[in-house]
Amino acid sequence: MHVENFKIFSDLVESESFSRAAKLNGITQSAVSQQLRAMEKHFSILIVDRSQKQFRLTREGQKLYESAKEILYLYDKLNSELQEMKKVISGTIHISTVYSIGLHELPPYVKAFLSKYPEVNIRVEYRRANNVYEDILTNSIDLGLVAYPQKHKQLEVLPFHDDILVLVVSPEHPLAGNSNVTLEEISDQKFIGFEPDIPTRKATDQIFREANLEMEPVMEFDNVETVKRAVEINAGIAILPQTTVTREEAQGLLKVIKFKDQVFKRPLALIHRKGRVLTPAMKKLIDLLTSKDLNSLESES
Repeated sequence: MHVENFKIFSDLVESESFSRAAKLNGITQSAVSQQLRAMEKHFSILIVDRSQKQFRLTREGQKLYESAKEILYLYDKLNSELQEMKKVISGTIHISTVYSIGLHELPPYVKAFLSKYPEVNIRVEYRRANNVYEDILTNSIDLGLVAYPQKHKQLEVLPFHDDILVLVVSPEHPLAGNSNVTLEEISDQKFIGFEPDIPTRKATDQIFREANLEMEPVMEFDNVETVKRAVEINAGIAILPQTTVTREEAQGLLKVIKFKDQVFKRPLALIHRKGRVLTPAMKKLIDLLTSKDLNSLESES
């Protein structure tokens, strides 16, 4: 048995999907099935209860899974400790993030980090919020970045920083001349919104509910870039994170309006699975992201 065998088996158990386990390990579904049969033959046990329609481990299979997790943990821990002994900051970090953070918040941190540690490779995947949590919980991704972080017993949640929600309109919109607005002044406007399951949309809905106002979008999209394009053509107005419209505001494509006497914060957080072995590179990146200071790398000896 090799460590890779236990990794594939662990991914299969946690995803309960042969196709997902195959994708996570860059192999075919048939290869996953062959690995499972090889493990059953090696240990002379039945690992999966094939009499059940749903994926279910036998008692022996559950024991094997628990031991496999221990083996993988010790292997990762040893690898991390050896890298620390050699003072090596290298390897690949996989990050899963929602579009708005990945496109508008993360880039300067990645640039600063790679400038300091060029031997590290950072791979960023843009996902919906629910998929980011799934990626972390199934151990298919190292780190996640989300807005309005959810608490979970298996997650470590580390504050990144707070963004501010602002009203965004086309320069041609009647409200474009306003320096600030109230919720009451915009409640009857045509809104361009995120889809209902997106955290920022949920937060916006809650803001209006608490003000005893209604907001019903005329268009809904799953990412901030499409929302901005709709506002640019004056199809409606939108409430968006301020950092996501910096470029368009500077170019005169969009007008940003703050809320009068109110500040609506959008908390951002870094998440990873509790108990996960963090490589030296991951620890350095986490330190940078949670320090909120791009110059913090320069102060390191």
